[in-house]
Amino acid sequence: MSILKAPAVIGFVGLGRMGLPMVRNLLNSGFTVRGFDQSEIARAEIAAAGAVACNSAVEVATGADAVITMLPNGVIVREVVIGRDGISSVLPPEAIVIDMSSSAPTDTTHLSEQLAARGIRLVDAPVSGGRTRAVDGTLTIMAGGEPAVVSTVLPVLEAMSTTIFRTGKIGSGHAMKAINNYVSGAGMVAAMEGVILGEAFGLDPEVIVDVLNVSTGRNNTTEVKMKQFVLNRDFGSGFALGLMAKDIGIARQLAQALNLPMGSLAETSARWEAAQEKLGSDADHTEMYRFLSES
Repeated sequence: MSILKAPAVIGFVGLGRMGLPMVRNLLNSGFTVRGFDQSEIARAEIAAAGAVACNSAVEVATGADAVITMLPNGVIVREVVIGRDGISSVLPPEAIVIDMSSSAPTDTTHLSEQLAARGIRLVDAPVSGGRTRAVDGTLTIMAGGEPAVVSTVLPVLEAMSTTIFRTGKIGSGHAMKAINNYVSGAGMVAAMEGVILGEAFGLDPEVIVDVLNVSTGRNNTTEVKMKQFVLNRDFGSGFALGLMAKDIGIARQLAQALNLPMGSLAETSARWEAAQEKLGSDADHTEMYRFLSES
């Protein structure tokens, strides 16, 4: 099994806020990139960066050594990969699909089985770190799949990441991503409610955050979100509230599939779904503070 090194041809489907900078880093590492997105503007941007802009996902996959999907959810990934006019119809045997979207792990396992029947291999490799780290190539990647297949695509992943975890069997990367975002989302709610509680008592919100950050209550939200995006009412972290709600929902569904009664997970998921319903999917996830303040 040959390692995919530059200038191997990498197809990329999904050129949104994360996908575009990831494509640029692949190009900077010497890979040949063929990309597709429904957005004509996104296609023009990757063409200007030196990639081949294609008019369909099938065109992207034709002649590609591997295809990356960076799409909103697993349902769309499945449609692009094995649906009508899916890319699996043109991928040669031994080709590799790398799903870097946030998909449900059980769906990923099923998709892998269907692709294996066609001789196509799958790696699930979701990312963490947001657009800033996508731009500078320092994303954290959680890669699940057969060890030899993950090793084959490692140089591709390294072009976009400085931290790559081999999480285990297929679907484990997506499971880890959902777990991470559950813990992150629960911590965000706790940090925000703590600030709201303290301010109602008369504490200075900035002092609350300062104390938390040198005490046992600190977390990602207190360190890099409260002052930067929340207290100043900027709400511009670049990560959508709907995506956080979706990922936490995936964690909840996984717990249900494993018959694990996790009350805190269910409650956290319900809070994020309620915030999404009130503020909209496209609201920044730091706007959870507005939802909690007004509840």
